[in-house]
Amino acid sequence: MRADARKNYDHLLVVAHEAVTEHGADASLRDIARKAGVGFGTLYRHFPTREALFEALLRTRFDELTVLAREFETSTTTALALVSWLREAVAVTQNYSGVIAPMVAAIADPDSALHASCVAMRAAGTQLLVRAQAAHMARADIDGTDLFGLVGALGWLGDQPALAPRAEHLFGVISDAILTDQGRGEAGRK
Repeated sequence: MRADARKNYDHLLVVAHEAVTEHGADASLRDIARKAGVGFGTLYRHFPTREALFEALLRTRFDELTVLAREFETSTTTALALVSWLREAVAVTQNYSGVIAPMVAAIADPDSALHASCVAMRAAGTQLLVRAQAAHMARADIDGTDLFGLVGALGWLGDQPALAPRAEHLFGVISDAILTDQGRGEAGRK
């Protein structure tokens, strides 16, 4: 990709991230192009469909969560790493209204543009869980698929106006249920 095209692509993603965070998956593509200072044709050259733009945004965020899991693994305690990553993963799903269904579908569909990023993100979260389980900080009867499901469930709360005010409380309930007594102490969640 040429340097000017790459600059437009990256800038479109930044503007689209802001728009989707504010307005959800139905954010206006025309507004995104206008705010990015590019023509509608430039937007469509990079992202021929709304889904292509959404996939690029999610792929970027999922890749960031994968990197973040590795950073947490080396920079913080075992239980805190798991809970911190879980919080960040849930935040991504809550920032992008409507992301749960494409995220779950991408795991099962190797042809999805999101598949590789989604699988890597789930594996990174699973690694944090396995590490916490090995240290007896997390319960042993859940796996990475369960953790991924909990991210989806907690993210879904943000899309429910009646439940959104309870999202933080419910995050605490779920993270406490994942951790053992020892893990809750280490994570500061007594």
